[in-house]
Amino acid sequence: MSLPSSTSPPPRSGPGCATSTACRDGNPLIRDSRIEDALPADKVSCIRNFHLQNGDNIREQLLGLSDYDMFCTYAILESPMPLTDYVATLRLTPVTEGDRCFIEWSAEFSCNPAVEDELVTGIGTNVFQAGFDALKRQFGG
Repeated sequence: MSLPSSTSPPPRSGPGCATSTACRDGNPLIRDSRIEDALPADKVSCIRNFHLQNGDNIREQLLGLSDYDMFCTYAILESPMPLTDYVATLRLTPVTEGDRCFIEWSAEFSCNPAVEDELVTGIGTNVFQAGFDALKRQFGG
């Protein structure tokens, strides 16, 4: 599953600091968010623990991060969603014309085929699009 979008201008601090935090912290579905064990949010292997407005809890682990290559990759460790093996990557690519970037957020996961369409739609709307909207509010575009 992959949903592209663009924003202007590109975040100056890269996806580790600005993009992944803005996508989560600016998402109106997220009530609170913290990094476990008081680790830095840009430390590979750190775990982000957050609650949704409905009380559901999600834990994600940062698997990869590069401000130079402008990407971050994370896995969901715990979630109320009926899926497993969820790994997502958020990647920014500079656009050659203007002060803009192309944002691609993709995820792969396993699930029961009976709920696949519902999960793809829910993640696409409530996670990816909500994250894109949060970035647009924070950085313009």
